[in-house]
Amino acid sequence: MAALASMRQRLSIVSQERITEELLKILRTMEPSVGLRLLFDTGVMEIVFPEIARLAGVDQRRDHHHKDVFLHTCIVVDNVAKQSDKLWLRFAALVHDIAKPRTKAYKEGTGWTFHGHEELGARMMKGLFRKMRLPMDALPYVEKLVRLHLRPMVLVDSIVTDSAVRRLVFDTGDAIDDLMMLCRADITSKNPTLVKKYLRNYEIVLQKIKQVEEKDRLRNWQPPLKGDEIMSVCGLSPGRKVGDLKKAIEEAILEGEIPNEHDAALNYLLKIKDEILKS
Repeated sequence: MAALASMRQRLSIVSQERITEELLKILRTMEPSVGLRLLFDTGVMEIVFPEIARLAGVDQRRDHHHKDVFLHTCIVVDNVAKQSDKLWLRFAALVHDIAKPRTKAYKEGTGWTFHGHEELGARMMKGLFRKMRLPMDALPYVEKLVRLHLRPMVLVDSIVTDSAVRRLVFDTGDAIDDLMMLCRADITSKNPTLVKKYLRNYEIVLQKIKQVEEKDRLRNWQPPLKGDEIMSVCGLSPGRKVGDLKKAIEEAILEGEIPNEHDAALNYLLKIKDEILKS
């Protein structure tokens, strides 16, 4: 252990590809937190993944403190590992709170806030993937899970409307099951009553997702009207107006105004086209 700590700077002569390969091996284990904590305790994490090392630490002001995000992250990764062997789902769990140090702020009367950390974290992914020589084909999936990992919690905390669930399924696509697994793994409170409450509410959201998906078929959604047909019906050439019409049909489906069906979308197009083309 002492040698690991004292010699960690020697990693500078090791290729990034080799370092990344070893890190991913840790994520593939049954309990990734063992390796992640060893990396942190020896200072190696500061060299191989400094963005994760910066998650550690607890700040306190008056009666407000925030939990150590690194330790929380380790628990989340382990929780995901118990449920899935998908490497990139585990990686998404590792980086889901990566932007918290950059968004941390203390607000009087409220305590610690991390507003926008999910969006900033998603935006950090492209640079991180390039730096770590990670396969770029996994980038959209990881970006999506990081960006959306708070969305189901918003549904839990509010009235679960069909429209909100449709938009979540639409934005998440085929990764919806993985997103919900990540969100459940993200519940690390030591208050058992609170944990039971959130898990119960998540079950409500999951049931709602199932109902909406069966009815509206929005997973990996394809528009019921293609651009060519819209141009033919409206006498248009390719351009912005075609996109405006497609967007209006999409919004009507997500809001539940029309079913996700060709004929219903065509009738809606005929109804709205004149108004949109004038604007």
